[in-house]
Amino acid sequence: MALRSLTPSGNGGSGRGLQPVSVFGSLHREIDRLFDDFTRGGLGALAGMPAQTNLIPSIDVTETDNEIQVSAELPGLERKDVEISIDDDLLTIRGEKKVESKEGDKDKNYHVAERSYGVFVRGIQLPAGIDPSKIEATMSNGVLKIRIPKPAKSEPKKIEVKEAA
Repeated sequence: MALRSLTPSGNGGSGRGLQPVSVFGSLHREIDRLFDDFTRGGLGALAGMPAQTNLIPSIDVTETDNEIQVSAELPGLERKDVEISIDDDLLTIRGEKKVESKEGDKDKNYHVAERSYGVFVRGIQLPAGIDPSKIEATMSNGVLKIRIPKPAKSEPKKIEVKEAA
C-alpha cells in the first residue's frame, strides 16, 4: 500500500493539515499556532482574553501486515468530546474542546492564555475495502488509539475458458 493513501488531511479549514515530517516540525507548528492565535484572537487576544482557535491534534499513522493504527493526542478531551466516522474510505476524527467556565471567571484578568479551545476535524484516507464494523477505538490519558484491520487480500483466480455451446 502506498504511504500517500494514508496521508492525513483536513483540520477544520485552516489549511495546515499536511505538515511535512522534519526535524523542525514541532517548531514550525508552534510558530504557526502563535501566528494563528495572534491573527484570529483580534482585540481579545491583545487584551489578554483567551482566543477561540482551531485545534490541530498531532497524529501518528502506522501500518503492519494486518492493520493500520492511528494515534492522536487529544489532551483535555474526554471520550464524549470525540466522534469518529468512516465514509467512502475516509476516516474522520472530529472533536471539540470547550472553554472551561465557572462562576466568578468574568472577574478574572488573564495574564497568559496559551490553551487552545475549539473544534477540530482530521481526515485520513484509508485503502479501499475496510470493514467499518471491525474498527476499534480506545482513549486513555488524552490519547486516542484507532485500530483498523486491513481487508483480506484477494487471491488471483484462474478462470477456465470453456467451449461455447
